[in-house]
Amino acid sequence: MEHRDVGQTGLKISEVGLGTASIAGLYRACSRSDAMDVLETAWRSGIRYFDTAPFYGFGLAERRLGDYLREKPASEWVLSTKVGRVLEPTKDAVPSFGFVDALPFKFHYDYGYDGIMRSIEQSFARLGLSKIDIAYVHDIGSFTHGGDLTDLHLRQLLDGGLRALEELKTAGVIKGYGLGVNEIDICNAVMDHARLDYILLAGRYTLLDRTAQVGFLPRCQAAGTSVVVGGVFNSGILATGPVADAYFDYAPASPEILNKVSAMQDLAFAANRSLAEAALQFPLNHPAVRGILIGTAKGDSLIRNLELLSNRMARDEFEPFEDHTIKQSLTGDAAGLFNVD
Repeated sequence: MEHRDVGQTGLKISEVGLGTASIAGLYRACSRSDAMDVLETAWRSGIRYFDTAPFYGFGLAERRLGDYLREKPASEWVLSTKVGRVLEPTKDAVPSFGFVDALPFKFHYDYGYDGIMRSIEQSFARLGLSKIDIAYVHDIGSFTHGGDLTDLHLRQLLDGGLRALEELKTAGVIKGYGLGVNEIDICNAVMDHARLDYILLAGRYTLLDRTAQVGFLPRCQAAGTSVVVGGVFNSGILATGPVADAYFDYAPASPEILNKVSAMQDLAFAANRSLAEAALQFPLNHPAVRGILIGTAKGDSLIRNLELLSNRMARDEFEPFEDHTIKQSLTGDAAGLFNVD
């Protein structure tokens, strides 16, 4: 598998990374043995970049990923986790946010200096590892918080959170930092004040949604900010096709989206490709994009997706799809669940 430079930090990531929300029980239970099988399948397939977050299973994803990577040479893998949500133990029932069999924790948002320092310290403890390579500021935009709270959290980040991240980087605790979000406005707002090493952007540069194409990706190139694309299937519809219960951006797909995807599927079939094949490969053609994330709770599903990357499409093969794309930001409440299939 190809490895690509990211940011200006000396790190290289495999062009396909594994997101770990699914192995923490996102939407359906995932046993520990199944989680370890997915991680082993990823490793045997050449994946060396793993992304996680305290939010995923309320600590479960970090624990499982750490248990797996602890037996692997630290020099051979790159790990990113996230900051912005600080976990606290609880005996009370709490919203699951879609995670089945999550650990008994609740969280509060804290994008300030102390919150980020505490979050990284807790992540090291859950992971049980000697390094965290990348820290992403998680879900700081308006689709998670709304307008007023977004302003408050952005001020926390600008007034102290970025200083914490820069201190962690300078001290060698992390190699780099950035944002893990599914909207562009907040990326631009932070980039107006800071040079970010990475942005994990979910769903805004896909075969269907090209919101990031004009303006944002060129800005990242100019700034030396590497982009990793999550949500390449836009919550599923680019994998399932325009079926009746297809989801787009965390909600049932509208008739307009179904029509667009139907036309794309026809184009893919005419070129002897599958829609999922085109969707997986599309983001990797942009020079600002250094990798994609895929996530699953099943090893055989991961293998199928990786096989779809083996016969690469030329850049001009994606041009016919352009007429059926959308170029607008996510609408609705994404509930913080980005970078899923």
